[in-house]
Amino acid sequence: MKTPRRLIGALFAGALAALLPDAARAQGNLTVYCSVQEEWCRPMMAAFERATGIRVAMTRRSSGETMTQIRAEAQNPRGDVWWGGTGDPHMQAAQENLTVEYRSPMLDQLHDWAVSQARQTGFRTVGIYAGALGFSFNATELQRRRIAAPRCWADIAQPAFRGEVQVADPNTSGTAYTMLATLVQLMGEEPAFTYLRALHRNVNQYTRSGAAPARAVATGETLVGITFLHDAVTQKVNGAPVEIVGPCEGTGYEIGSMSIIRGARNMEQARRFYDWALSAEAQAIAVQAQAYQLPSNRNAPIPPQAPRFENIRMIDYDFARWGSAEERTRLITRWEREVRAGSR
Repeated sequence: MKTPRRLIGALFAGALAALLPDAARAQGNLTVYCSVQEEWCRPMMAAFERATGIRVAMTRRSSGETMTQIRAEAQNPRGDVWWGGTGDPHMQAAQENLTVEYRSPMLDQLHDWAVSQARQTGFRTVGIYAGALGFSFNATELQRRRIAAPRCWADIAQPAFRGEVQVADPNTSGTAYTMLATLVQLMGEEPAFTYLRALHRNVNQYTRSGAAPARAVATGETLVGITFLHDAVTQKVNGAPVEIVGPCEGTGYEIGSMSIIRGARNMEQARRFYDWALSAEAQAIAVQAQAYQLPSNRNAPIPPQAPRFENIRMIDYDFARWGSAEERTRLITRWEREVRAGSR
């Protein structure tokens, strides 16, 4: 009895595939929404493609913009993985059932704060890095204008900095929402909004991206930029005359996160990326990309320039409460009404 040619061909192809390395055998596609800086997104995706052979389509947007996109696409998801960006919108996405549970076998390699982020969301997101909030200033311009160096939140709301502060818009930026929630926890809600109205008079621009104010400080476009401190470190490492401040009153922090989008078309590839992105090798790519966050894998190298939490006065940031959809929506709505809409 003759063996059909198609069967022979299939058996030959299977035998050949078994002899090939994993990267050569891997097939498939993956769509990743990336919410860190472009300079980190691209080498991450390229390294994953090299390691697996899976083709990656990547879109870079801020945390707030990505959350809006995922919500808009809920009935017809186009993305598979959301990688990076502040944890608050990831937690909100989990609460809104926009992401799915996945318990990676890599969890036992992670710091407690990263695993805690996963537990709080029923394992619908996980921490991939952490970074403290603060501000930077252009030392050259400050000296030229003979303005005392700011060391506290209170300093940058003073008249000396009128029109000289940049910060992102919390509607589009997870960084800015972290600032909003930090000040409320640090000062109490009413004093925080009194402060934010005073700070508003000094703001020259609310940017879309949370990292943009650090770049504006580096070029002298603005004197002060409120960002995560690692974004300012990048500018300093590249030679910009900036000084970095962990505010004297205390400050909050982010747990940058990763989630698999509900309805992902490439679920197998999404889980493979998820596991890979939690590895020490993948997280080491941050150093090459001049990203100075603290990695979540205990075995990943920590850049020597990375701001250490032990050197900064940190608050006990309540991620569960301030990452909820209700509180996030309420705070941003109040900020829009009482701060952004106010006169300068």
